[in-house]
Amino acid sequence: MPTPLNIGIIGCGFMGRAHSNAYCQVNHFFHSEHRPVLKACCARLEEKDKLEKFANTWGYESMELDWKKLIERSDIDLIDVCVPNVLHHEIVVAAARAGKMVVCEKPLAMNVQQAEEMAAAVDKAGVANMVSFNYRRVPAISLARQIIDEGRIGRPFHYRAVYNQDYTISADVPQGGMALWRLDARVAGSGVTGDLLAHSIDTAEWLNGPIQRIVAHTETFIKERKHAESGKVEPVTIDDACMFLAVFANGSTGTFESTRYARGRKNYNTFEMNGENGSVFFDLEDPHILQYFRYADPSSGKKIEDHLTGWQRIHVTNFEHPYMRHWWVPGCTIGYEHTFINALADFLASLDGGPEFHPTVRDALRTQRVCDAVLESAKKGQWVDIPA
Repeated sequence: MPTPLNIGIIGCGFMGRAHSNAYCQVNHFFHSEHRPVLKACCARLEEKDKLEKFANTWGYESMELDWKKLIERSDIDLIDVCVPNVLHHEIVVAAARAGKMVVCEKPLAMNVQQAEEMAAAVDKAGVANMVSFNYRRVPAISLARQIIDEGRIGRPFHYRAVYNQDYTISADVPQGGMALWRLDARVAGSGVTGDLLAHSIDTAEWLNGPIQRIVAHTETFIKERKHAESGKVEPVTIDDACMFLAVFANGSTGTFESTRYARGRKNYNTFEMNGENGSVFFDLEDPHILQYFRYADPSSGKKIEDHLTGWQRIHVTNFEHPYMRHWWVPGCTIGYEHTFINALADFLASLDGGPEFHPTVRDALRTQRVCDAVLESAKKGQWVDIPA
């Protein structure tokens, strides 16, 4: 029988639902020596009614209204942090010191200093940990990594990333509160840089290696908004849009763009990587497709003399594609929620003695360094070097 892994989740919003679904489903599709048990969920007193509904919906055995009491419980093995960014640091450090495994949503922290302290606490405690950069587990993105590792791209020249949404265009959208805390810098830390570009940065460095230097520009289009809690009109201090140029350690160049003011874009997350031997392109709004351009043979580097050479649309649903042998028959797609299940399956496999899991808190510290460098560059208007 699998060993129970007792879960204590903090936060009952969108990410709490995504993570809870993963805990419920992972053993149905992936073999593991561990079985997640929904032991307890936690939220603030003012969210008690919402928490009760959440617990009943997902089948949590108990509830807590104080995350410190949750961490103190001896029947909890893993603390899952699905709360606003401002709370990540204190909870993760406390959970690690209590010897609990840690799962934390992204971005890791409000800034690099917090992230360093979190990584140090987790390292000292030696607890298993993961950060939910779930897009690494989109099968098409994992296939892109495989293609790159196989040398099919060759020497990289360019990397381009775009992550656009449109949900804050209206000046009537308030900032702050339970629903729109991502618009309040005191709670979120930053705007699209931490919320959206953190994903793009993690994916880019996973595929193309570390970013070495950047220069950035940010923009806040609506300067004042009513605060959802106080009712007062206050300055908006998060970045509505961000763009930056990057130089990677391997010598390739990158462009990154993100905004919440791209009318018609709901979750438009794309990347393209161009190399000497080929290219790859991915769009999250078409998640089961990876586009691949084959120019040269990876073993010889010689141009392929073929009148059919060109961009291929690979339907990433076959059993030989990453993760897909665990799901349906070829041709049947999977969705957003499956990326969290795939990530959890890899995390459980690492507990079973399998490959080391990534991204960890220390990996997310690296992403935090890039995010902070972007904000620093935008403030100073100059290039910023990022420590190796």
